[in-house]
Parts: sequence; structure tokens; C-alpha cells
Amino acid sequence: MKYVVAAVDEIPPGGRKIVEVGGRSIGVFNLGDGFFALRNRCPHQGGPLCEGRTWGALEGDQPGQFRHSRGGEILACIWHGWEFDIRTGQSWCDPARLRVRSYDVEVESGEQLADPDAPVDGHVRGPYVAESYPVSAEGEYLVIEVGT
Repeated sequence: MKYVVAAVDEIPPGGRKIVEVGGRSIGVFNLGDGFFALRNRCPHQGGPLCEGRTWGALEGDQPGQFRHSRGGEILACIWHGWEFDIRTGQSWCDPARLRVRSYDVEVESGEQLADPDAPVDGHVRGPYVAESYPVSAEGEYLVIEVGT
């Protein structure tokens, strides 16, 4: 099922918004080149992961030489500092074993969301017709799809 969680301009580059979607708390992040969503629950001890601090990576090819990369793409849990990649949900310290659930985020136009002929929750259009009124929508919205 898809959920509209925000207008595109509600989350500025480098910003985030925590939303309730399908009974789950999810953090939606704008990394500047796209939107990404993570479950707001650290796999370590269940802390509110998406409330944590974001920063980049410090990498080096040899001792004494380092470079800063991926600014704002690493999320640290506020409880114990466990770090996760916002783009993938993978643990920064043990990416092969540990991750947090990530969700795809789509940007859809208001016109797509206001489609009166779109099926709702698997229901089929019946033979009866109710009086309806035209609906228009402007702008773009962030949509997350969450499985049941």
C-alpha cells in the first residue's frame, strides 16, 4: 500500500521528517540528490534511530592520511551511536550482517494522487455512481510503499 507522507518542499536538502506509516515509525531523509526512508527503530536495542545525528565518513588509504566523504549520509542512533547508511540501511560497521529496514520513496505529482478512477485498497468499481466533484492537486509529494 502506498502512503503520501509529505510534500517535496517540506523536507529541505539535508533535512528529515519522521512519519507514521502503516503502524510503523519511518524517517524520510532528503540527501539532496534523492529521498530515502528508514525504519525509525535501531536493530541494536530499539532506539529511535532516525532522531540521531547525521554525518559523513572518514576514510583513508594509509595511516595519517584521510578524507571526508559522504557528508550527511551516515546516521547514528541517539542511544548508543550505532551507524547506518541512509541510502541503503546497511550498518556502517558491519554491512554484511546488520541493517535497518529501508523503504523506497517515490516523488509523484499531485495529479497522479488525485486520480478518481484509481482503485482504493483493492476495491473494484461498482455499478453505482455517486455525485462527484473535480479535484485538482498542485506540486509534488513523497510517497512510501509499505507491504503488509
